Amino acid sequence: MNQLKRYSGIIWMLLGPALLTFLIRTASREITRNNIPDTWIQWGVFIFIFIPIAFGLVLFGWYALNGEYHQLPESSEELE
Repeated sequence: MNQLKRYSGIIWMLLGPALLTFLIRTASREITRNNIPDTWIQWGVFIFIFIPIAFGLVLFGWYALNGEYHQLPESSEELE
């Protein structure tokens, strides 16, 4: 199970930048197709909001790759 967590960490780390790239490419296509200020603002907000989400995906993947999630507590009693 721990190996699966490590491999999924690689997937998460690659997924963040890939989705951000896809979003920027889509935004540029939409802006060139409909070049009005409303479109610029809409896609700018989408990209601005998604940058921390993409960073979080990479950070989550980094922790999974480094084994931070190997020893999760089995019950809520171990958290205290």
